[in-house]
Amino acid sequence: MIEAAEDARAFVQGRQRADLDQDRMLSLALTRAVEIVGEAAAQVSAAGRAEMPGVPWQQVVGMRNRLVHAYFDINLDILWDTVELALPSLLAQLRGLPEQE
Repeated sequence: MIEAAEDARAFVQGRQRADLDQDRMLSLALTRAVEIVGEAAAQVSAAGRAEMPGVPWQQVVGMRNRLVHAYFDINLDILWDTVELALPSLLAQLRGLPEQE
């Protein structure tokens, strides 16, 4: 999960939201990275999830399911916000660090 989330964050370094509309490769890369985060989350056992109760497991897996099953109807604003707003917090939680605001 951490590696894929870090990849997604690296893909947007120095980029703006408008780049997502114009760069198909960026769109596909972010979609795939977020899918991988969700797939990895789906593989975490109940015991593993219990060790990190602050992680929004259902939402992470739900995002993956949405991307995988509705790939012709992906809202790029939500994808961008996921990478820019949700992944930094998720990474902090997975690393056991305090969340940054």
